[in-house]
Amino acid sequence: MTAAKWPRALRSMGHRNYRLFITGHAVSAIGTWMQRVAQDWLVFDLTGSAVVLGITVALQFLPMLFFGLWGGALVDRWNRRKVIIVTQALSMVLALILAAVVLTGRTSVELVFVMSVALGFVTVFDNPARQAFIAEVTIPQDYVNAQALASMVHNVGRLVGPAVAGTMIAVVGVGWAFAVNALSFIPLLCGLALIRIDKPDDEARSQRSGSVLEGLIYVFSHSELRACMILVAVISLFGQNFRAVLPVLAKETFQGDAQTYGWLTSALGLGAIIGALITAATERVSGWWLLIAGLSFAIANALVAVSPWLWLAIMTVLLLGVTNIIFNTLSRTLMLLKTDQSMHGRVMAVHGLVFLGTTPIGMPLLGWVCDSWGAPAGMWVSSLTALVAAIAVWPVLRRTRLGGAR
Repeated sequence: MTAAKWPRALRSMGHRNYRLFITGHAVSAIGTWMQRVAQDWLVFDLTGSAVVLGITVALQFLPMLFFGLWGGALVDRWNRRKVIIVTQALSMVLALILAAVVLTGRTSVELVFVMSVALGFVTVFDNPARQAFIAEVTIPQDYVNAQALASMVHNVGRLVGPAVAGTMIAVVGVGWAFAVNALSFIPLLCGLALIRIDKPDDEARSQRSGSVLEGLIYVFSHSELRACMILVAVISLFGQNFRAVLPVLAKETFQGDAQTYGWLTSALGLGAIIGALITAATERVSGWWLLIAGLSFAIANALVAVSPWLWLAIMTVLLLGVTNIIFNTLSRTLMLLKTDQSMHGRVMAVHGLVFLGTTPIGMPLLGWVCDSWGAPAGMWVSSLTALVAAIAVWPVLRRTRLGGAR
């Protein structure tokens, strides 16, 4: 079936290569979220410390902060499909190691730290390779749809994976959750093996050479890309560390428990799925629409901050999930559309650097705000910083919009 015969919101599925990729990714995403829940539970069970749990999460993102640009430069020189095959295979091995040591009773928090850092180094290459690979398995007109469907798959995994992991941990233990995650990589690896790219590998590689810093120079020499990256950096640093805010919102603001936190988390995930469906039907992407999405994200944070009742907070968190996923999808799509294909790996590595690499900084910072002044203060920080960033890039994106109209 060709792309034209698929519904507008699913048009990327008309591309055979994309269909193979996203189908395998759908299974893998569920396993990935199972491992995240299992790892968090394991660390907290071993230590009883939320601080150690935060350190474990931060360790996974530190390699991206320090080596993300280098990974993107290498991805641009290598065959991206083969890079993803290697990174997914390594992720499967790491999951198997965790499963083995937990099931044999030989685990320790130090080993989990090592596994987190190792997975972080895999992400250095996997993240830019997967983001850039979208451009090889679809066409430019379908980039936004492809990114939206990938986001939807990720967030469906966020809803299904934790539920499956929680049940499995309760029934058979945490080790088996790691084992199931390892098995979840098999469909994606099979799909990647079946993908065929028309462009010869040697020709593709010859067009992908350059330095590590070339991605930064490229982004900041293009006004629209530069404005996009400023928005992504600020919103990622202050606005997307939900794991630092939502537990405090549930427990202290609404005097709830783990179930309350679950409701808020589920609302965020459901909102993300709705946002992905909305974006999937979009055909035009511009910096101006990204600006509107950023402003909407700021408003949604403010609405959560002033919600006096739990039911209203759940509704506004759902809206937060909608605006967040729309912003993220549009930003990734804009980076691909406005970039030469030979630069996709390096440019998406810059995006990954500010999107994922800021987590070790933003999460403890926002956590400190919440500890000091409460969860609403954390939401206000997210709202006001996004608003300031949008105002700062407004003139640039307005000129870009007017120039495009002319």
